[in-house]
Amino acid sequence: MPQSSVPMAGQSNSAAPSCDCLAHVYGNAADGPPERQRRYPTDMTDAEWAEVRPLLPVPGWMQGRGGRPEGYCHRTMLDAIRYLVDNGIKWRAMPADFPPWDRVYAFFRRWRDHTLIKEFHDRLRAQVRTMLGRDAEPTAGVIDSQSVKADAVVGADSRGFDGGKLVNGRKRHVVVDTLGLLLGVMVTAADIGDRTAAQDLLRQVADTHHRLALIWADGGYTGNLVEHCLARLALVLAIVKRSDDVKGFVVLPKRWIVERLFAHLMRSRRLVRDVERRTTSAEAMVYWSMTLLMTRRLARTRPQPA
Repeated sequence: MPQSSVPMAGQSNSAAPSCDCLAHVYGNAADGPPERQRRYPTDMTDAEWAEVRPLLPVPGWMQGRGGRPEGYCHRTMLDAIRYLVDNGIKWRAMPADFPPWDRVYAFFRRWRDHTLIKEFHDRLRAQVRTMLGRDAEPTAGVIDSQSVKADAVVGADSRGFDGGKLVNGRKRHVVVDTLGLLLGVMVTAADIGDRTAAQDLLRQVADTHHRLALIWADGGYTGNLVEHCLARLALVLAIVKRSDDVKGFVVLPKRWIVERLFAHLMRSRRLVRDVERRTTSAEAMVYWSMTLLMTRRLARTRPQPA
């Protein structure tokens, strides 16, 4: 996808900004409270921030689309949302050393409604793939779903009962590449069938990733979905079935890749149970969880200068 470049440090309304984020350099953050001390495991290290800053979406107020220049540090805002996703707290329980919870939520809502979190996530994924010697755009992926219990705040219009997993809640339908990185996610009621949701999800993923040609799936995706993918989306849907002769746990080819992603999502406490009123918020939380994984991977494996 086309990437809008983030301007580097330039003129500032502060003689010596303590942070090089756009809100400090060009906005009003330099006039606010001093930079907070980083103390939580979810706070970005300097190495992570160096990877993240050039990939951040450019705010609308810098592109002539209106709005007031932001008054809170972008790095601090990212750290606040990462803390919430990883620790599973309520919005109103945001620690006092972060900006007020309603300002952090407004930042989260703006990134959700304008798909900025997906844009940021996709740029990180391209960086990780390139760093590992892969093309930025994948050619193969794996699809699967995960049913999770829903909190009482989830309305009846977006929740259901999954008879197979005996879960009353929602279902996350995901497509990942062969590295286990997220390509697309769709959150539905748990009673929505995998094949039904897969038609819309695979269409969205195919429209975004034009080189995608092969998708592996389990036996729940058999039927007319295979012909639909080939005829409408030019995708080969390969079904990886479990042998009837094998008993107990068996690692199936390609299927373990998407299961590893689900295991990562369960380490983010905000995702253990679906507590979002809107499915778009639930999808955004999945993207935020994956950004934690990818920024750490980029900072850990990027060769450091001598």
